[in-house]
Amino acid sequence: MAELDAPLHGIGFRVEELSPSRLTGRLLVTPSCCQPFKVLHGGVSALVAEGLASMGAHMASGFRRVAGVQLSINHFRSAAAGDTVLAQAVPVHVGRSTQVWEVKLWKMDPSTRDKGPQIAEARVTLLCNLPLTEELKNSGDALRKYSKL
Repeated sequence: MAELDAPLHGIGFRVEELSPSRLTGRLLVTPSCCQPFKVLHGGVSALVAEGLASMGAHMASGFRRVAGVQLSINHFRSAAAGDTVLAQAVPVHVGRSTQVWEVKLWKMDPSTRDKGPQIAEARVTLLCNLPLTEELKNSGDALRKYSKL
């Protein structure tokens, strides 16, 4: 699914659920995702947040162009190399010109393979319904292919 979001794919993020109302996925924390203290780098968490919110906003706007204008993220706990991080993005506001998405990240509980402690929460604001140039008119094709619309 590299065609969905190349940077997310590059760090090993796996999209699991893809719709205009909810996106989920997971990331195995590898050394390349860590800061020098061997825990998940905050910038990687921000990349996951903006990537999921942008895909969701693109779908929710009818595959019109979107652009992130603000990202705020709070980190509550760390995730170490070898941990799996679960992520979920949901829209808070879907308007004609802006959207706001909430993205939460949890460390996976290895015993249940479900959400464990929440490690971060982000809010992403995006401009939406921007015009698509001719060369970008097929930008939503990969999302259409994999999403549950």
